[in-house]
Amino acid sequence: MTKAELVAQLAEQIGSSKAAAEKTLEAFLASIEETLAKEGKLTLTGFGTFLVETRQARKGRNPRTGEVIEIPASKVVKFRVGKTLKDSVQ
Repeated sequence: MTKAELVAQLAEQIGSSKAAAEKTLEAFLASIEETLAKEGKLTLTGFGTFLVETRQARKGRNPRTGEVIEIPASKVVKFRVGKTLKDSVQ
């Protein structure tokens, strides 16, 4: 499903225009980004939890040259699925 298809489905479910549904979706996504940037964790009960975790610096290898390179530490977003969502997918 693409974002445009999600917006269309959302508009149909809430009975509004696609423009209003897209604005709502954009606000929701922006809220998730802000929360993760500030707090590092967002829990949507039944759906799942978004977490920001730090990945350690490590050594890697360039597959073309075989040269050993240093991969810097970085932050990554992880998602842990909630029970309700897990059960509905099963």
